[in-house]
Amino acid sequence: MKQEIFESSDIVSGDVMYGWARDLFGFCRSLTGPGVRETLSYLTDLIPGLTTHSVPSGTEAFDWSVPEEWTIREAYIEDESGTRILDFNENNLHLVGYSVPIDQWMDLEELDAHLHSLPDQPDAIPYVTSYYSRRWGFCLSHKMRQSLEAGRYRAYIDSDIESGVMNYGELIIEGDTKEEVLLSTYICHPSMANNEISGPVVTTALAQWLTSLINTRYTYRIVFVPETIGSIVYLSHHCQQLRESMVAGFVVTCVGDDRTYSFLPSRKGTTLSDRVAEHVLDHMVEGYDRYTYLERGSDERQYCSPGIDLPVCSIMRSKYGTYPEYHTSLDNLDLISPAGLEGSFRVLQRVIKVIEENYYYRAVFPCEPQLGKRGMYPTLSKKGSADEHRLLMDVLAYADGEMDLIDLANCLDEDVTALLPIIKKLRKAELLNRLR
Repeated sequence: MKQEIFESSDIVSGDVMYGWARDLFGFCRSLTGPGVRETLSYLTDLIPGLTTHSVPSGTEAFDWSVPEEWTIREAYIEDESGTRILDFNENNLHLVGYSVPIDQWMDLEELDAHLHSLPDQPDAIPYVTSYYSRRWGFCLSHKMRQSLEAGRYRAYIDSDIESGVMNYGELIIEGDTKEEVLLSTYICHPSMANNEISGPVVTTALAQWLTSLINTRYTYRIVFVPETIGSIVYLSHHCQQLRESMVAGFVVTCVGDDRTYSFLPSRKGTTLSDRVAEHVLDHMVEGYDRYTYLERGSDERQYCSPGIDLPVCSIMRSKYGTYPEYHTSLDNLDLISPAGLEGSFRVLQRVIKVIEENYYYRAVFPCEPQLGKRGMYPTLSKKGSADEHRLLMDVLAYADGEMDLIDLANCLDEDVTALLPIIKKLRKAELLNRLR
């Protein structure tokens, strides 16, 4: 049954989202290729309105062009006895992304030049890519690398890099107005849980919730793109429309663990997106890490860049690049949790609810209205009798039409959700006008 937005408390449970993450975790995603299409196909089953788009290799997008499509079938290293010491099919992080094909025997010294490991994290497999330069390589734990004995090894990679397409997903949920809110997440990393798959599953849950509502004030544009090149290509097609219609936007990434919350502002730092994000975090969570735009690293780089200037920020759990498991095999399904995913969903759901209700209000009467005759103020005056009506009086005192609801709540040091029943009551009594 369809529901009004602030009456809707339905959520997709953390357990359900974690199940989606478990299903999607092993897909071998990259900028292009079958893993991206498999991911979008899975998500389309959950969000029937999601449309998959294809952009041909070589398509120009600002200073970039869509790369050739990479397809990987098999990759391994084996020793002279035929034992596979490293196999892509056991962990897709073992292969450098976009590796060219090779089938060659070599000694350990030659092979070692194509190996990548992390001496300071000896048990972790690093995530390494080479999207725009042709090379090949394997990734392994430093402990395994140190255990390799002198001898001959076969490096085998069965891959193609050829003209094809880059895919992305898009869902438009029409609202009462053409003004838009953007949710953007990426689908280009292989088996990493917080940095990759948490974003698409929480975004999918938000899409399911939004489509369950009777109506929304804003139109919601939800995109699943390969990071960087995907958002650049998307902007090359839609930037003018977005500049004209967007009121707020959020990159959804790193939303799966339960260690902390993080906020990274837009380049301007004062947009509606920034204000609602900080307001909700201030009132919903027990402290969070604030970063600056100088510490950016995801697709907010593209959405906020000069010449685009969209109001896009990020609400995360542990921010990319700050937690030890980042871009390694340790960013696995043990790092995220149902509670972490559900908490992120609730915060972003609240953000959307507040945006939907963020109007400007103005008191109808000059001076204070006579509230007693409306049953909104005690008719017997004694010490402390007005205290319980203080917040209502404060709303009227500051509702001058120049502050939106978020500013009003911040001014009164209250959560927006505490003001909404009061505003509803005042509007019903025709004491408060809702403006733009």
